[in-house]
Amino acid sequence: MAALQSLLVCIVVAVSITVIPTSAQLSADFYNKVCPQALPAIRAVVKQAIFREPRIGASLLRLHFHDCFVNGCDGSILLDDTPSFTGEKTVLPNVNSVRGFDVIDDIKKAVDKACNRSLVSCADILAVAARDSVFLLDGPLYQVPLGRRDARTASLNDANRNLPPPFFNFPELLSNFQAHGLDLTDLVVLSAAHTIGLARCTTFRVRIYNDTNIDPSFAASAQQNCPSSGGNDNTLPLDATTRRFDTVYFNSLLKQKGLLHSDQELFKNNGTDSDKLVFKYSRNPFAFARDFSASMIKMGNLKPLTGNDGEVRLNCRKIN
Repeated sequence: MAALQSLLVCIVVAVSITVIPTSAQLSADFYNKVCPQALPAIRAVVKQAIFREPRIGASLLRLHFHDCFVNGCDGSILLDDTPSFTGEKTVLPNVNSVRGFDVIDDIKKAVDKACNRSLVSCADILAVAARDSVFLLDGPLYQVPLGRRDARTASLNDANRNLPPPFFNFPELLSNFQAHGLDLTDLVVLSAAHTIGLARCTTFRVRIYNDTNIDPSFAASAQQNCPSSGGNDNTLPLDATTRRFDTVYFNSLLKQKGLLHSDQELFKNNGTDSDKLVFKYSRNPFAFARDFSASMIKMGNLKPLTGNDGEVRLNCRKIN
């Protein structure tokens, strides 16, 4: 165990000092001169929130993912419904599922106080909070390109079209990621964000009762907490070390113990490139940390609003 912890520390250090390429529009040092206290303020709130409830780390990471996959990383997922648009919070992949909005509110208040004004966008807060959640749960530390601005609208229809549901098969998953400019490696490593957090019964019921590529004892155990009807909000951990960002997720797939259908679709034990990546990451935590960091940066660069586009919201839940 001591050796593993030492390795993880080395991973964090190595990834954190790697020079990460950024998009021409975003920069890792965007707030360095105008508000050097911004990023420490974000991490302090995230650290306190994870101390209170470790699950919130996974929730903050998921908020960033679900934000970026709908018209880019623009903070649109945070907007409440208005008379002029219906937002993204009530779409099927989000309703009664995405959470952590109160933590984002706390971060916004803290960072505005640290900067003495509303300077840091809600979209950037999501990106940094996701990174800090990963790091505080023993995952890699990477530089986050910054300078995003916030959307002035949101779209329920676009969210329904763009967010991949947990029942997607492999071709559907890959097609969805490719439509966002992401590739197979991005699909596999970003899916492994499921190494932390919990899933609701409604997201895995069909798998544990109907799928054939599932370990029978694992399915039987899951069925005890997720009956064939009822108990929709009952939860199970997405892997056996849900409070630690590690490679156990991949080992679970090798044993046909992926909780979600979409997770197990990444490994079918038939020699595909996806199988090879799962094998690779299950054995090489450094490669996983490196590639996860790169894919998070790549995802975070999806269609950001910059310059004079969008705005910096005073309240992350509503436009100015």
